[in-house]
Amino acid sequence: MPSLLLVVFVLQLVLHLINTVGANTINQLLWILYNKFPTPTSKAANEAPRLKREVVRLKRELNAVSAQDDFAKWAKLRRQHDKAMSEFEKLDNSLRSAQNSFTTTVSSLRWLSTNGLRFFLQFWFAKQPMFWIPGGWVPGYVEWILSFPRAPKGSVSINIWGIACASVISLVGEAIQATYVLAARPPIKTKEGQPQALQADTRMTKTEEKDL
Repeated sequence: MPSLLLVVFVLQLVLHLINTVGANTINQLLWILYNKFPTPTSKAANEAPRLKREVVRLKRELNAVSAQDDFAKWAKLRRQHDKAMSEFEKLDNSLRSAQNSFTTTVSSLRWLSTNGLRFFLQFWFAKQPMFWIPGGWVPGYVEWILSFPRAPKGSVSINIWGIACASVISLVGEAIQATYVLAARPPIKTKEGQPQALQADTRMTKTEEKDL
């Protein structure tokens, strides 16, 4: 069985990744992956882009034909466009409804497996110490804070351990992000000969002062 210390750390790491990436982005990716498999909506999801391209193509052809010059062709394209548009709207509404249900289910499962699990662990193991602090290392009031809310005094509670893990993960994440931004930033280029030009301007200024 994995250590409770490790479980809490991994749980905080998962929560940090979800907050960093964004719940909506994760839902969209899961919806795309869901439709890659033979699911009830996979066929409709693959058909929708084709119908959309067909509607756009017919719309362009319809705009290129004058109703006064060639009414028969214009009327035929109009019927094809309206039919394709009707099929696309019907399919799109069905997909949106299915996606909303999928998003609600995924969001509920994600909350239960992350925040819900965190609250359960904090309640169930509230009296269990994560680890003990050597006596005399910290003052008595600090021991009380570290054991909050119901862990034995002199130990670190699961709540405080979770807060510590979340803080460390957040700091490391910010450091990685800052390092990436600095590494990806293009270097500032200076024109060749600019220092020499500045030195020449300085010498000219000194010469002018002597002449004055």
